[in-house]
Amino acid sequence: MKLYIKYMVSLRCKMVVKEELKKLGLHFVIVDLGEIEIMEDLTSDEREQLKTALLTSGLELMEDKKAVLIEKIKNVIIEMIHYSDELPKVNYSEFISSKLNYDYTYLANIFSEMKGITIQQFIIIHKIEKIKELLMYQELNLTEISYLMQYSSVAHLSNQFKKVTGMTPSAFKQLKTKKRQQIEGIENQ
Repeated sequence: MKLYIKYMVSLRCKMVVKEELKKLGLHFVIVDLGEIEIMEDLTSDEREQLKTALLTSGLELMEDKKAVLIEKIKNVIIEMIHYSDELPKVNYSEFISSKLNYDYTYLANIFSEMKGITIQQFIIIHKIEKIKELLMYQELNLTEISYLMQYSSVAHLSNQFKKVTGMTPSAFKQLKTKKRQQIEGIENQ
């Protein structure tokens, strides 16, 4: 049985979900970002227990089909930007569409309708958060970060960074207290 979980966007979330499933005596086949597959069919009591357990950890069991699809879109983007070694070489629209087996226009329309921003804006916000992370580590220079994050130039990266954050990447690097957002909170801007 497949279940979908909102706000499940990190490896730590996966560990929390695995632990909750174990506590409830449920056997999982897959625990992935935003979704789990368990061997059992849940009774309404078990579903309620799981729902409650997840809520205490800041996670939410989802029922609505559109909400599930939105979470899948978000998780594909989060995994693509934050957890892969390199971004896909194809257009993001093609990548997302192929990962979810849906027409991109359909996905884009539902996403915009439900979230109030476009998929492209969501991608940009996440890319900027990843750039902040890379700047904080100070292992790569802006040219390397620009290449890694697939910007056409350092100027393009800098312009987009400033548009989103209100400061240049250099100004961000010089901040004493660098502010990054939790991945879970990025969508709620």
